[in-house]
Amino acid sequence: MRRFYPIGTPGQPWTDADTATWLERQQRQRSYHDEVRAQLERLDPAFELRRYGALSIDPARYPLLCVRSARPVAGAPWALITGGVHGYETSGVQGALQFLHTAARDYVDQINLLIAPCVSPWGYEVINRWNPRAVDPNRSFVADSPAEESAALMSLVAETAANHGPFALHIDLHETTDSDEEEFRPALAARDGKSHEPGLIPDGFYTVADSQNPQPAFQKAIIAAVEQVTHIAPPDNNGQIIGADVTQHGVIHYPFKALGLCAGVTDARFTTTTEVYPDSDAATPEICNAAQVAAVRGALDFLLASA
Repeated sequence: MRRFYPIGTPGQPWTDADTATWLERQQRQRSYHDEVRAQLERLDPAFELRRYGALSIDPARYPLLCVRSARPVAGAPWALITGGVHGYETSGVQGALQFLHTAARDYVDQINLLIAPCVSPWGYEVINRWNPRAVDPNRSFVADSPAEESAALMSLVAETAANHGPFALHIDLHETTDSDEEEFRPALAARDGKSHEPGLIPDGFYTVADSQNPQPAFQKAIIAAVEQVTHIAPPDNNGQIIGADVTQHGVIHYPFKALGLCAGVTDARFTTTTEVYPDSDAATPEICNAAQVAAVRGALDFLLASA
């Protein structure tokens, strides 16, 4: 097998030494404190900040933080909004924060909100898909999770559901980037000792629905809301996006729980993963963040209309 990644032996899974080499190559490129934590110090009184854990690599630098309705409304549905499960996907984090500071107040009398804007803060700082152990948090929402980021969020969700009842909605904010093809997919293949097959990165926004609970009208409402902000990814020549069949305009399906995806962490009726494309010639950081906010609003408005 030809070498396509600088770490490891082609055709062989990484050793502990290979993982250590990979970790040594990761460098902080931005500040979780300045770009995320500082924004959580200025909250509307309708919300409260909670710490639900910390990363063992540096607990002081990487507390795990969430925001929730300060005075939950009895009988109102609970909605979970997550961002930054993949730390490099910037608009997932900044879009969640922008929603919190611009639109969340519009919903507090009708929907109880739990927002975890940056599930993987170390990944956010080093701009990487994986955690320090070269584990993908978004394949780790499983029992005995190998990712502490995932395990902590699972505990938070379980605690909230135990105290307040089940969630009605979960929207998990992501991006599909050119770096997926340039760095992260080759790294994954190298880590697992497999060959790398080049793929296509879709130009535009799309959502991933749960193949076991697709809720097509819900997905359609999100696409319609986002289409007011940015363009929707078209299918490729095979009628697919990232190798999955397009089931309606801008929507594909994945089995959330079987793959250990964050969007399967609840048993909510309405669940989705958003995918913004920040590398488009037609996109800017502002457009990407606005698209995430539009997706959240479209999801919450659909929930209210379905009550």
